[in-house]
Amino acid sequence: MVFKRRDRRSPIQAASEFVYPRGGWTRAFHYVKHRVRRLPDSPERIARGIGAGVFAAFTPFYGLHFLVAAIGARLLNGNIVAALSGTFFGNPLTYVPIGVVCLQTGHFLLGTEFEKSETRGLMGKFADAMGDLKNNFLAMFTDRVADWHGLGLFYREVFYPYMIGGILPGLLAGVICFYLSLPLIRTYQQRRRARIKAKFEEIKRLAETEADTSVEKALASAQTVKKESRDV
Repeated sequence: MVFKRRDRRSPIQAASEFVYPRGGWTRAFHYVKHRVRRLPDSPERIARGIGAGVFAAFTPFYGLHFLVAAIGARLLNGNIVAALSGTFFGNPLTYVPIGVVCLQTGHFLLGTEFEKSETRGLMGKFADAMGDLKNNFLAMFTDRVADWHGLGLFYREVFYPYMIGGILPGLLAGVICFYLSLPLIRTYQQRRRARIKAKFEEIKRLAETEADTSVEKALASAQTVKKESRDV
């Protein structure tokens, strides 16, 4: 296949590179930055797309951030590719602080508290929810009894507060990234257009110089031929 990797990665290598890319997070950041700046679109639409992608990183829909970013960019008339790149704001290095901020904000707004002792904390609630999904799926085909206690607890204690609490920080981060990226993208595009224009002007000047030289040579050759014909 054309786009298939030549060096197949094991599941462990894929997971490790997701946490820490082979070239490092700095290289990955610069790669995304250059891809965004080179998008063939207006700075405003690109910046709106970045803001939508950053906002999507504050939602609890892990695994669906690309979809949330694309929908947000569509609603804001932003660039969808820039929105997908903006989800890079949420990565293994920022998921923990983002999650903590969203959960605390959500419980504060809802007037609730996160109960750690009931099911072994956040990871315990998540594990119980996954266990309920698995067991209830099997209950559709076996004689097991469906139990939604762990999943309901996860929804009340984690998912719903996370979703509510991520709105304000997500909007704030999205707006900040919009206003930070807009002048940078606009300046980059102006400089890039100036460089391209300068290259075209240089090519045009060289072409005109070569054309003038060719004309001069042709005239000189014509004069030489005319002179030789006179001598004959």
